[in-house]
Amino acid sequence: MGTQPLVLVADDEPRITRLVSIILAPEGFRVVTANGGEEAVRKAEEIRPDVVLLDIVMPDLDGIEVMQQLRELRPVPVILLTAKGSTLDKARGLDLGADDYVAKPFHPEELAARVRAVLRRASGSMPGQGIVAFDDVEIDLERRMVTRSGQLVQLSRTEWLLLQHLANNPGKVVLHTELLTKVWGPEYRDDLQYLRVWISRVRRKLGAAAGEPGRIRTFQGIGYLLDIGPKSTRPAGAPALA
Repeated sequence: MGTQPLVLVADDEPRITRLVSIILAPEGFRVVTANGGEEAVRKAEEIRPDVVLLDIVMPDLDGIEVMQQLRELRPVPVILLTAKGSTLDKARGLDLGADDYVAKPFHPEELAARVRAVLRRASGSMPGQGIVAFDDVEIDLERRMVTRSGQLVQLSRTEWLLLQHLANNPGKVVLHTELLTKVWGPEYRDDLQYLRVWISRVRRKLGAAAGEPGRIRTFQGIGYLLDIGPKSTRPAGAPALA
């Protein structure tokens, strides 16, 4: 079995799959291609790729459906490829469970960097250290599970890694740069807007109401803190939460 990371790329445009192969092969990746969603699911079962790149718009199964089917088989990082590049489109793709999102046309160096970053997140998670509990939430760091009121909370790989870093430091401020570097890689250390999107997603998964910070407190310009203490009203002058 090869030691190079195995990438499965699915797109109904042959020129895109060829381009991805041309970009990633010299970067040390093995690339297998699929020309549609159904073929992508079939090949993923056969070859068990380390990361999957999926075009959102395909004629048989779209990228979202493929991603959901793959996640039912086993955890696998997914990067969505699409011609749409607006902020709303990116947020939608992330909200549906993708680990990252690359808009076409993409820069070769950016694509390779994002694949490497997703693979680092997948392989570099920290070992668990017991259970962190607050309100009706339990974060099991050993089993890598989160429950609310006894019900399993579905988290994407990126959501889990972000929450894991916070839960391993309960009651402590984790710096923006530390979270970005550990979860996404050093090339993302200044991408605060990217971090805010994911923090918002995790907050909702933990039960925070829309527009409320819940248990993940924001320290403006510094970082985030997972507050596991007794519930209390934030006093005047306390750090803003966003």
